[in-house]
Amino acid sequence: MLDKVLEGGLVFDGSGKEPVEADVGVSGARIAAIGDLSGNDSAERISVAGLAVAPGFIDLHTHSDFTLAANGRAESQVHQGVTTEVVGQCGVSCAPARSRRDIELMSPGFLPGAVDADWLNFGEYLDHLAGKPLGVNVAAFVGHGTIHRAVLGDALRPARDEEVEAMAFLLEQSIEEGAYGFSSGLEYWPGSLATPDQLARLCERAAAKDVLYATHVRNRDIFYDLGFGEAMATARVSGARLQISHIQPKHGAPDHAMEHSLEMIDRAKRQGVDVACDVIPHDWSHTRVLAILPQWAQEGGLEAVRARLKDRETREKIKRNPRPMWRLVIDGLWDEIVLMQSEANHHLVGKSLAEIGSQRNCDPYDAALDLLLEEEGEAMNHLMWTSHSFSEDDIRLALSGTDCAVISDTLALAPYGCLKHSIGSLSGYGWAARFLQHYVRDQKVLSLAEGLRRLTSLPADRLGLKDRGRLAKGNFADITVFDAQAIASHFDLEEPRRYASGIAHVLVNGQFAMRDGARTETDSGQVLRSS
Repeated sequence: MLDKVLEGGLVFDGSGKEPVEADVGVSGARIAAIGDLSGNDSAERISVAGLAVAPGFIDLHTHSDFTLAANGRAESQVHQGVTTEVVGQCGVSCAPARSRRDIELMSPGFLPGAVDADWLNFGEYLDHLAGKPLGVNVAAFVGHGTIHRAVLGDALRPARDEEVEAMAFLLEQSIEEGAYGFSSGLEYWPGSLATPDQLARLCERAAAKDVLYATHVRNRDIFYDLGFGEAMATARVSGARLQISHIQPKHGAPDHAMEHSLEMIDRAKRQGVDVACDVIPHDWSHTRVLAILPQWAQEGGLEAVRARLKDRETREKIKRNPRPMWRLVIDGLWDEIVLMQSEANHHLVGKSLAEIGSQRNCDPYDAALDLLLEEEGEAMNHLMWTSHSFSEDDIRLALSGTDCAVISDTLALAPYGCLKHSIGSLSGYGWAARFLQHYVRDQKVLSLAEGLRRLTSLPADRLGLKDRGRLAKGNFADITVFDAQAIASHFDLEEPRRYASGIAHVLVNGQFAMRDGARTETDSGQVLRSS
């Protein structure tokens, strides 16, 4: 007796092979059979004729560490077919921590009182998540920046040898407690303080545990080749499996940067380095507004930052920063930079910094620094903006490589409750749908079968998930059923919080998270722990 049968759909198994028309039978949390199941007894049968039946989408790179702890239903993800998220990216994770105060400092400013941070080590954080209803499965990486804070606090200096050893101990401990990988964010403090030698020493521990090392590299514009080259050298020296996060170069990189980066990856692979990459399926880049400040201006915590921004002479020195994270700033392209999230100025979200500067009759750079000052307390940490930094041609070129996965680089959100005003990126509510709509169906950069592989078995293989990412007998029944001709994203600059459309059913561990295009009350996601 089967629990349910999805009848007559076009079944894509996730491998990249062309689909077959078949039934998919589910028993408990797993797939029991695939084929002609008309003769099998089943508690219920659901016709999916004319629809694509695929493995649930796996988002290999998210920052939902805290938002899932606040609201585990992951509405923005489930509504577009995502069944598994990988959190703890770009060097930032929820654990390990020295104190609850450190966790509060890392927590987004839009979540006051929404998360009871009852953990310190990594296993306790995973236990906390496991105790909540989850709409998606969750695998978590441990972040270099978080480990750095746990050992060095806010010290604005590289770690000493004995401190690197203490960090390595915490890394190993976190992996033993269930972390699926190790991540770094080298464009941000404190990742920017780490030397290649120190990173290699840490990655050796990740390699010994056979978990993935994912890195937001040090530079993706004028020194893109140094940034990507460092990542591959770190993997070569340490033996770690490498995932280059959101590989597309930014504004300021030479026209050949994407092509050259892919050539570097191919050469490293020929030399025995296990390296792959992923890409965000749109040409807007997002980050914290604080990231525009030079490193010295971020030292000493938020109150020290406020004091510097209020001092006219120091502010002018900050504005003369020759190496801002976005070179759009140097080039004065403020019309390409848009405010994306603000607690103090909701009414300005969606406006460009050029517009905000004009409204306030001030230089757009000063407008950005004033917006920081207007955020109360920890909310300054979470003032977000987005910029038109990426190239459509670069995204298509990245997708031409067989090892390029597709990611969101965003947060699992909901348009209600404590998350209703939050946004992680423009495409947070529609990244997977946009990939299938724009790059697969409309642009035909990839076939549907290959596009689905980039969302399913490819990320599963990079993570080492043996029983997810493919539709096969015995695998977990994470399944997304959608209309390939109708799937669409609906986000834009003015209103990014719009659900995707075209998703018919989503099953997570054999249970309907979405049915007939509507979210159910079921949350059957699990916390996944490395073995």
